[in-house]
Amino acid sequence: MRLFALLAGLAMLLPLPARSAPMLRIGSKVFTESVVLAELARARLHQDGIDSVHQRELGGTSILWQALLHDDIDVYPEYTGTISHELLKNVAPDADIATLRARLQPLGIGITDSLGFDDSYALGMRADRADALGIQRISDLASHPQLRLGLSNEFMDRQDGWPGLRQRYGLPQTQTGGLDHALAYRALASGAVDVTDLYSTDAEIPYYHLRVLDDDRRYFPRYEAVYLYRLALEHSAPAALQALRSLSGRIKAEAMRGMNAQVKLHGAKEAAVAADFLGVRDYHDGDGGLLSRLLQRSLEHLRLVALSLGLAVALAIPLGVLASRRRRLGQLVIGLTGMLQTVPSLAMFVFMIPLFGIGTWPAIAALFMYSLLPIVRNTHAGLVGIAPELRESAAALGLPPGVRLRQVELPLAMSSILAGIKIAAVINVGTATLAALIGAGGYGQPIVTGIRLDNPGLILEGAIPAALLALLVQGAFEGIEHWLTPRGLKLAARQ
Repeated sequence: MRLFALLAGLAMLLPLPARSAPMLRIGSKVFTESVVLAELARARLHQDGIDSVHQRELGGTSILWQALLHDDIDVYPEYTGTISHELLKNVAPDADIATLRARLQPLGIGITDSLGFDDSYALGMRADRADALGIQRISDLASHPQLRLGLSNEFMDRQDGWPGLRQRYGLPQTQTGGLDHALAYRALASGAVDVTDLYSTDAEIPYYHLRVLDDDRRYFPRYEAVYLYRLALEHSAPAALQALRSLSGRIKAEAMRGMNAQVKLHGAKEAAVAADFLGVRDYHDGDGGLLSRLLQRSLEHLRLVALSLGLAVALAIPLGVLASRRRRLGQLVIGLTGMLQTVPSLAMFVFMIPLFGIGTWPAIAALFMYSLLPIVRNTHAGLVGIAPELRESAAALGLPPGVRLRQVELPLAMSSILAGIKIAAVINVGTATLAALIGAGGYGQPIVTGIRLDNPGLILEGAIPAALLALLVQGAFEGIEHWLTPRGLKLAARQ
């Protein structure tokens, strides 16, 4: 069929993503300090002539940890308290780096010495609000159950986060909600929330005139900044590992706070800040300007949508045909594909990571699953909606079932099938923006960065092209529908 040839041709125009890269892969989480530390590692490697790539803002702790374990990245910045509480779990909260190194070694993971600063969790309030209520310590919050807490999403569920903190201090607050860490500061400044969690090196603390509440019951452990890396680097890239280790002890808390401020408050680029700190003159982030970024993100986004949609069409149309032929089996098929549609988008992307790692392939797998229901359902509806007399006429001509399907039934159902494919394509264009959180790029990358940096321009850099692409896709499929609809059906529609 011409439809299959068209979709296959579109997918072939886009290069298949590679599963591995020939250079050291550095990951970072979705907050500024992690991105800066990753750029510091890349700049230091650059000083020694070692090629590396920074896979930016891949999500939270669990995604980076799984990516490291599954050889999808080689190194990423982490904190000792997080390693003790979240990654190894059964290690003492105050475990030193030597203990952590011994526990990580059987997992094939290494750890550098401390980079030179402790970035602990803390709770903070606006200073004027804290003064009005007489709050200096975390334990003082127990006397104010009416306070509204806006906590970062990861902190809400971490073992060293809100659940344990609430139990240790007996906090009665029930108005707690999850927020992106960067947005929590804006909510605190505007009065939308009263208390939020902080990182002690955040530049926003002095900027928003916040009071860091004293952890008087010593709940939070130390969070010494380190790099976690695959132990295989000791044999495959010893020079790179030596370069990373040379950063140990060089970054003090005040210097880290200053670098965070340059990025978050003054709009400097992380690569430029890292280069300035290390004194690297010829280091840059590879940003070729707005047009270059748009072209790169457009190709990445189109690749995600085209490949996932093409695979979905190849499976969903036969499933729709099967559903129209076997009623009970059809109900089961539509029900199962409908269940896939109910899984939250970000959860679906994360579920694919153990199977496909991070990057393009898990994103394509998740988008493929989201595409099935509209195409299956519309193929089924189009086929069962064919008038019985038309089926009988085709059978009376003595056409075999396969010929009747290809030459009569599918052309008659084409309008419904294409409507399902169009719905799936438009959904994929929007949903694919979340793929940036697992390293697949696309229009979601500037959106994620813009949210982190509170930069509306970057957010629009991803949002506007995504919206335009959705409109173009919709218009393109309307043209394809006109092209593929049999001439007789077009004439009948005009009458």
